[in-house]
Amino acid sequence: MNRTKVIDILQSTAYGTEVTVMGWVRTHRSSKAVDFIALNDGSTIKNVQIVVDPACPVCSSCAVATSPSLKDVTTGACIRVLGTLVESPAAGQPSEIQASEIEIYGLCDNTYPMQKKGQSFEAMRKNAHLRLRTNTFGAVMRIRHNMAMAIHTYFHEHGFFYFHTPLITASDCEGAGNMFQVTTKNLYDLKKDEEGRIIYDDDFFGEQTSLTVSGQLEGELGATALGAIYTFGPTFRAENSNTPRHLAEFWMVEPEVAFLDQEGLMDLEEDFIKYCVRWALEHCKDDLDFLNKMIDKTLLERLEGVLKETFVRLPYTEGINILQEAIRNGRKFEFPCNWGDDLASEHERYLVEEHFKKPVIMTDYPRAFKSFYMKQNEPVINPSQGEEAGSIGYKGAVAPGPTMQGTDVLFPQIGEIIGGSVREESYDKLMSEVERRQMDQTHLWWYLDTRRYGSCPHAGFGLGFERLILFVTGMQNIRDVIPFPRTPKSAEF
Repeated sequence: MNRTKVIDILQSTAYGTEVTVMGWVRTHRSSKAVDFIALNDGSTIKNVQIVVDPACPVCSSCAVATSPSLKDVTTGACIRVLGTLVESPAAGQPSEIQASEIEIYGLCDNTYPMQKKGQSFEAMRKNAHLRLRTNTFGAVMRIRHNMAMAIHTYFHEHGFFYFHTPLITASDCEGAGNMFQVTTKNLYDLKKDEEGRIIYDDDFFGEQTSLTVSGQLEGELGATALGAIYTFGPTFRAENSNTPRHLAEFWMVEPEVAFLDQEGLMDLEEDFIKYCVRWALEHCKDDLDFLNKMIDKTLLERLEGVLKETFVRLPYTEGINILQEAIRNGRKFEFPCNWGDDLASEHERYLVEEHFKKPVIMTDYPRAFKSFYMKQNEPVINPSQGEEAGSIGYKGAVAPGPTMQGTDVLFPQIGEIIGGSVREESYDKLMSEVERRQMDQTHLWWYLDTRRYGSCPHAGFGLGFERLILFVTGMQNIRDVIPFPRTPKSAEF
C-alpha cells in the first residue's frame, strides 16, 4: 500500500500533487456544502484536515458495510483518503487534503470508548487496548520511544556495550524476596520433603527459579570483562503495591562500569539523565508542547531547569539534619525521618522541591537498609564522642553509624529516579557482609568468584525507565506511561 505519513504531509509544500493518506478519524464535522475530517496515523500529535465534498465517492473493504456513506465515517473509523494536497486557508495548519476518494477500512459505532470527550485516566486504563489511539497516549508512547533511542545512543557514544542479562534467575539481587516464581510443576500435586518444603528436582531447571528483579549482578560480570556495559530490559517485582509509582513489570536501565569511583559515578548519573532530557526537548517538541498545555503547564519549565542546574550532592546524614530542622520549624511529614530511617518519597521531594529547588544526588546511606553488594565507607572517629562512625559528609556532618557508598538521584515530582552505588570489590569484605546478613550463598558462588579472580573497583546504577517517562511527560501515574501496565490484580491486555 503506497501512502504518505501525516507527519510528512504536514511538512510538505508540494501543493497540487496527488497523495494517499491512511489513518484513524479524530473528528468529523458535516455541513451541506462540505465535510471536514481530522485524520491521524500516529506519526505525529498533529492531524491532517481532509476536506470532503459530500458527493465524494465512499467505498469499503470487505470487512465493512456494503453500502457505506460519508456519515458512517465517525470518530475512531479507519480510512484511506486519495486527494490533492493544497495550501490551507485556515490558521494553524499549513496544508490540507481535498479528497477525491475515501475508502473505509474499519467502522466505529457510538459505543467506541475513546470518543472526543473528557474522561479520566482511570477510565481509560480499563480500555488500555484502545487508549493508545488518543492524543495523550500517542504523545506519551512517542516520547517513550525517543527516550529508549536516547538511552541506546548515549551509551553507544560513550563506549558502553549493550549486554543482555537473563530474565529467569535462581538468585535474588535485592534480597527482598518479592519475586515471581517460574515453574513447570503441577501446582495441584507438589512433591515436598519431610519438613513440608517443595522439592524442585523435577522442575524444568531442577531448582527454584524466578523472574529477575534486576540484571545488575550479571551486569557486573560483563563490566569485569568488557569495561563498561549497560542492560535495558524488563524486570519484575511481586510487591503488593498500588501506589502511582509502582508496577509489577517495568523496564530498567542498568550500566556497570569498571574502574569507576563514587565521584565518577555521580558524574555519569548526572550527565546521562541530562542527555535524556535534552534529547526529549530536541526530538519531541510537538508532543511536549501538547502535554505542557493539557497535562502539566510547568512541564517544559521543569525539563529546561534540569539542564540549567548542577545537581546537589548531599550525604544522607546532612539530608536528615535538613529534614529534622524543617520539622522543628513546623513542617509536617507523615513518616519519621531519623538517622537510620529509609527516606520516604515525601522526604525526598521536600529536599528537591522545597529546600534545594533542584535535583539532588543523595549519598552515603546507612548500611542497615542498603544492599549487601555496596561498598562500605571507611569508619571515622566521631570527634565529639571518640567513637567510630560512618563517614564525614556535607558540611562536616558525621554519620553515627556505618554507611554505604550509595548514590540515589532524586527528582522533582518523582523522588528517586536512579539508585546506584560503588560495588564492594574486596572478597573478604563482601563475604563478611554476606555472613553478617546470614544470606544463603548457594546461588551467589559465581558472583563471589568475581572478587576472587581479578577483582577491580567498579560502580553502576539502575534507572527505572517508567519513572523517567513520568518525569519527561508530566504524567501523574506510572500506569499511564507503559502500554499495558501490570499491577496487583491486573494483568489484562
